Amino acid sequence: MDENQLSGKVRWPHAPPHFLVGNGTFMVTASTYGKSRHFNSKKRLRFLHDLIHTTAETYGWQLEAWAIMENHYHWIGKSPQAGAEYLGEWIGKVHRESAMFLNELDKTRGRKVWHNYRETRLTFEKSYLARLRYVIENPVKHGIVAVAADYPWCSAAWFSKHSSIAFQKTVASFKINQLKIEDDF
Repeated sequence: MDENQLSGKVRWPHAPPHFLVGNGTFMVTASTYGKSRHFNSKKRLRFLHDLIHTTAETYGWQLEAWAIMENHYHWIGKSPQAGAEYLGEWIGKVHRESAMFLNELDKTRGRKVWHNYRETRLTFEKSYLARLRYVIENPVKHGIVAVAADYPWCSAAWFSKHSSIAFQKTVASFKINQLKIEDDF
């Protein structure tokens, strides 16, 4: 097909664009390739959970909420004051190291584990609070547990321990059923 035949057709990018200028608060979602449930044991979930947290510290991010499932994760975090420009490097490190860990466990050298990630800069307080609730309650949304605090690889129990009752009530008051978040896992 030559260029003339392409006119009028939209070329779709294979990955979401990443606009990481300046600092801010972001929501990040990543999924495994083909939505495969690679993180299907406590050992695997613990590895990914710990890797995300240790690398967040290394890259200067402050995580505020997280939910790590068998085939995807979400987190909300504040970038370092210097900005979010190294987010891609951080996510790349998490994906690379977790893929190597899984492939070694499963003896599947070179298997593609991760598909991609999407970040959203949260610039409005109401959007932030609704997404905070969404991430905290994500294991309930997916039917993994009835109470999010019972799921050890999400921030629900941490959130209830480290935030004020007033803030917990504020977050809980936000409706999340109409949020437009890609989460068909």
